[in-house]
Amino acid sequence: MKSPFRLPRFFAGEGKAVSASAVVEAKAVAGAGAGFAVISGEGAAHWSGRNYAALARAGFMKNPVAHRAVRMIAEAAAAVPWLAYEGRAEVTDHAALSLLARPNGRQGGADFLEALYGHLLLSGNAYVEPLIVGGRVRELHLLRPDRVAIVEGRDGWPVAYDYRAGGVTRRLPAEVEGGGQGDGRLAVLHIKLFHPLDDHSGLSPLVAAGAALDLSNAASGWNKALLDNSARPSGALVYQPKDGGNLSPNQYDRLKEQLEEGYAGAVNAGRPLILEGGLDWKAMALSPKDMDFMEAKNGAARDIALGLGVPPMLLGIPGDNTYANYQEAHRAFYRLTVLPMIFRIAGSFSAWLGGVFGEKLRLEPDLDRIAGLATEREALWARVGAASFLSDDEKREAVGY
Repeated sequence: MKSPFRLPRFFAGEGKAVSASAVVEAKAVAGAGAGFAVISGEGAAHWSGRNYAALARAGFMKNPVAHRAVRMIAEAAAAVPWLAYEGRAEVTDHAALSLLARPNGRQGGADFLEALYGHLLLSGNAYVEPLIVGGRVRELHLLRPDRVAIVEGRDGWPVAYDYRAGGVTRRLPAEVEGGGQGDGRLAVLHIKLFHPLDDHSGLSPLVAAGAALDLSNAASGWNKALLDNSARPSGALVYQPKDGGNLSPNQYDRLKEQLEEGYAGAVNAGRPLILEGGLDWKAMALSPKDMDFMEAKNGAARDIALGLGVPPMLLGIPGDNTYANYQEAHRAFYRLTVLPMIFRIAGSFSAWLGGVFGEKLRLEPDLDRIAGLATEREALWARVGAASFLSDDEKREAVGY
């Protein structure tokens, strides 16, 4: 972005515009009444990283909107109980349900699934390592995505995963040859979200909302710094000597050094200047009201919520309330965000554990236990119950039994 300010020809030289990334430096020319102005323009935008660690810090650990949205999805999805089927028959005491209810000695089922959904939302990838003891799957452990490196074979497909932790790297197979029902062989489960430019890794929703995330964090930091410095806006420092003299080189260098060290950067935003004789401060930046930081923050918050699939109404964000009421937004949240995520995970676990517990294993969420969808279930039961042309067995099948 070019600076909107141009200096006169005798300042800039040949009438060239000064770059916005640098501070304009101009010394006064000879002649009585001459002076100089130091004008601070806007620099290039700085964006945070888009890897797992950067998104976790800038998003989940620093931004309240992203933190709450990720927690809402992960906690809502982890709270939904699962059902196990072998073919069309439901099995209430299936071993796969027991494993998912207590995946390891450190985590319960809800804790395990919440962390899994969190990994998926923050990195676009989730890795599950099975612990095989005596030919049986005894435990399931999550691998932190930023510690996993995919090892490609000659054909370009993953053949293993390198997991680095505690200064040690372990290589885990991506596939197990000869694995079948009852032999206890199981490879690492890799669940990923769609990525249009990567064959092996998923894309985090926060990557798409990265610009809004940086804008929201920058607005918060700028507002905080501005308030810390008496809420004074930026501007230009103008020197107009009354006696016809100019600043000496030492005075000019000292003033420049003070400006760079004491008043540059977001940390010093709005910090008041101490002016000497002949120096005058001209406010040139837009006021906080003109820049409307609050509306910019709300717009960024709406974009973050949109990227994660959470209705802004549920996060208390004003504006864009397209839902008639809170209950409607809550149902949309489950239907459009939570349930697709659960069905994706359930399908992956069904195919993954099917080789150990039986090829006909099918895991599904128990929709009757979701309080947010109770109204829809009641309407479905009423419609099916009123259908006199259906038998009782057909009605049970129609509602998922």
